[in-house]
Amino acid sequence: MRLKGKAALVTGAGGGLGGAISKRFATEGASVLCTDRDLAAAEATAAAIIETGGTASAFMADVAE
Repeated sequence: MRLKGKAALVTGAGGGLGGAISKRFATEGASVLCTDRDLAAAEATAAAIIETGGTASAFMADVAE
């Protein structure tokens, strides 16, 4: 658990690469804030992390603005 006690903010966490990064960070012990323009997608990633015993929450954000 290399990231135990750390926090990670991942943009684009609702899909593809961002979702995979979020899940990996959680596997390594980080608490993850999953952000995406699509809140439902970010919530799905956070839920998947929580189901496996990790700590995560979701937030809607558009980093282009």
